[in-house]
Amino acid sequence: MAQLDAAQAGSFAIGGDLSVNRLGFGAMRITGAGIWGPPQDRDEAVRVLKRLPEIGVNFIDTAESYGPYVSEELIGEVLAPYAEGTIVATKGGLTRTGPNVWPQLGRAEFLRQGVMMGLRRLKLERLDLWQLHRIDPKTPREEQFGEIAKMQEEGLIRHVGLSEVSVADIKEASKYFKVATVQNHYNFAKRDSEDVLEYCAANGIGFIPWFPLAGGELVEGNERTRAIIEKHGASASQIALAWLLKRSPVMLPIPGTGKVRHLEDNVAAASLTLSDDDFNVLDAVARKN
Repeated sequence: MAQLDAAQAGSFAIGGDLSVNRLGFGAMRITGAGIWGPPQDRDEAVRVLKRLPEIGVNFIDTAESYGPYVSEELIGEVLAPYAEGTIVATKGGLTRTGPNVWPQLGRAEFLRQGVMMGLRRLKLERLDLWQLHRIDPKTPREEQFGEIAKMQEEGLIRHVGLSEVSVADIKEASKYFKVATVQNHYNFAKRDSEDVLEYCAANGIGFIPWFPLAGGELVEGNERTRAIIEKHGASASQIALAWLLKRSPVMLPIPGTGKVRHLEDNVAAASLTLSDDDFNVLDAVARKN
């Protein structure tokens, strides 16, 4: 088995100056059922976090709403002080009222509270990447974007990202601050954000696909793609991740898990190199689905 090293996926400079290995970790699953409360197996969640720097994962994505607060608190407890080069990105703009319930809240005071408390929970003096989890339709955009810009000017935030946005949203937000990353639902099987990805690639914006492992069943269920799985001696989910990494140089997949075994399986995808023919076959299968 090849040495596990997320650096094999290549790197990307977020905001032009924060270099991270392109295969990161999404920290949503180190919480309880419904992304609510503490993880069922806290010891295993701690082992997952401790394993990250050992296998080259230096980009961690979390949010204050994961738990809520549980994910940020656990990351700060286990990993701070952070290994050199580790970037912890977090998000704000969603509140929680119960398992799997995610009300949007973009009022300026709530966004600022999330940043200030995120700094405390993550044990950081500045958030290198803070992302607006959703643009709240009930709050004027100028209030949301203006407050974010103000916090960036104050040095609380280094780079700003957006989540679940259109190209028009990115352009509007760019009037207030430079958009460093976009986090949209995208994977091998779900391609609704192709135009956003293309815009990000053209403008040097990191694209963080959430739910990146979805599509593995489609890979495994097709005769043409099963041949690719067998050729590489890989799992369907690894092929789906390898496809994402080849799809665009700005792609930053963040597969998440609360299990060390799953983490290692995901990171092994960094060593897979799909040929152009492999990629085209997979792409054709996904588009026909």
